[in-house]
Amino acid sequence: MIKTSYEFDQSILAAGSSLKTNILLRFRADIAKSPRRNLNLSLVIDRSGSMAGAPLHHALKAAESVVERLEPDDILSVVVYDDEVDSVVPPQSVTNKAALKNSIRKVRAGGITNLSGGWLKGCEHVKTRLDPQKINRVLLLTDGHANMGIQDPKILTATAGQKAEEGIITTTLGFAQGFNEDLLIGMARAATGNFYFIQSIDEATEVFSIELDSLRAVVGQNLKVTLELADGVSLVDTLSLAKVSQNDASQAVITLGELYEDEDKLLGLSLGISSAQVGDLPVMKLHYSADVVQDDRIQSVSGTIDVVAKVGTVEEAAFAATSHIILELSRLTIAKAKETALNLAEQGKHQEAEQTLRALVKDLRDQGLNENFEIAEEIDQLEYFASRIAQKALGNAGRKEMRDQTYQTMTRNRSDLVGRGVTTGDEVYAMPTVNEVGSGVELHCVREGGKLRVKVMSEGYDPTKNIQFPRAIRAEGACYVVEGLELSSDRTFYRVRGKITRFAQPGETDIFVAPRQSNRANTGKASKGPASAADLPTTDSVGDSILVQCVKDGSKLRARVVSDGYEPDWNMRFPRSVREEGMLYVVDEVKTAPDGKSYIACGEIKRFVQPT
Repeated sequence: MIKTSYEFDQSILAAGSSLKTNILLRFRADIAKSPRRNLNLSLVIDRSGSMAGAPLHHALKAAESVVERLEPDDILSVVVYDDEVDSVVPPQSVTNKAALKNSIRKVRAGGITNLSGGWLKGCEHVKTRLDPQKINRVLLLTDGHANMGIQDPKILTATAGQKAEEGIITTTLGFAQGFNEDLLIGMARAATGNFYFIQSIDEATEVFSIELDSLRAVVGQNLKVTLELADGVSLVDTLSLAKVSQNDASQAVITLGELYEDEDKLLGLSLGISSAQVGDLPVMKLHYSADVVQDDRIQSVSGTIDVVAKVGTVEEAAFAATSHIILELSRLTIAKAKETALNLAEQGKHQEAEQTLRALVKDLRDQGLNENFEIAEEIDQLEYFASRIAQKALGNAGRKEMRDQTYQTMTRNRSDLVGRGVTTGDEVYAMPTVNEVGSGVELHCVREGGKLRVKVMSEGYDPTKNIQFPRAIRAEGACYVVEGLELSSDRTFYRVRGKITRFAQPGETDIFVAPRQSNRANTGKASKGPASAADLPTTDSVGDSILVQCVKDGSKLRARVVSDGYEPDWNMRFPRSVREEGMLYVVDEVKTAPDGKSYIACGEIKRFVQPT
């Protein structure tokens, strides 16, 4: 069965007219512990040019870690894609892990991104072994934009929803900074799967592990909630990131997806009430249904609960205790505000977006919620994003962080997924520096579970306690000196007191003197090649250079750009002496030719070799 509960943000609502209230609903599969469900899993990995080097290396290591954690009764397939789609591991039981991992290790970077082809092949593999008693899942990883095959996000998103109706759920994983977060989040939402932002390439194994843990913990699927609102009650907003539709009776139907063992599925709602009299006020009948594990089988369950609010006089409401769910509702409200602010900023309404975030910061502080460390961290995030939006400097990384933070908070109830973000703001480079700690307190910024945390290094303080610290000047590896630290009112974390300076260790290179720039100087001169490709210098990384591939085009060998942001169909002026079919090259610069529809390779050319 499903255990349900609900609470309003105020334990007693004030009688009167035109009320607005928030309610938090909880759903949990109330079942005995059962053996984990077997998996029917397809890993679909982008091997296009933009993944060349360390990104693909870490992605493949993550795939190997998945193999290691699977059991013989699990089904695994592995698909890799660039222009072409290859099934390096056809669907099979995980009985020979060494052979599976060896197949994965042989994958090499290729050309451009046929995301749809790779994903649909993964869906096809899962369908061949489809079993309603298993978790049937495609994990789609990409670092770039689809530039071959089906590229329309609306079509891909709609198709993800159709596949979900067939029982094939898609989880998307965005790698580094080049992917289309709107597409991947849209596909995950339509498919009722999960989305992850792999910010740093060495996090890939950790993020894959989180998803595997989630799959092991699935005890219910297809959770749907129908709201039968009482007369005079209206749905103002949905604070959870769920699919909302209407049935034939014009009632809101909210699709919440999967239920996880020992994890509440939260649904936050903002409601309008036209009139309320003292006493018990019927608010809605809530109908729910889901497919849950019972007696080691998947069975459909459903139920209805009556949601009733307690209404009192204005005085009774004023003196009533604030509900203890205020923290959970605040997290959802914060996520909704980030989504709203981002949408406003992208409409050019930067001042309104900034005000949305700063008004929420004031409200949170007025409620005293900054005494909770998690909310204090969110306040720092809100101030950081408000500042970046006001300066029109949110950037690609900031946008991805906002979208990820909104998604995770409004879809999952896991502390290790919320508030993630490791982007370094420009502010750290402008900080005053000192070369000795003196009477101050030394702090270090470290990356921890996809978040930037600040830790105390000086003696006399508890090194296990977190520190509330301005998000704008956090940078992994940075050291700081502050005048002092003070404990929060509940003595669970520290706050910074006084001036903050950056600590530059004497005798060590200061990597935060100024934003690091490439040492490579673009000459603008067309590249010249040696006698053959064998004479080219080699490299196993692309960095901020451009990746080029040589492909067979009829009877000719053609060079094309495979790095994201370029037109893969354009011809390129490239030395013929070093062209070899299938070979990858790293060039300093690619310029648009005078004709406006072809490219010129400029600067030094190196032969790319896959790192081992």
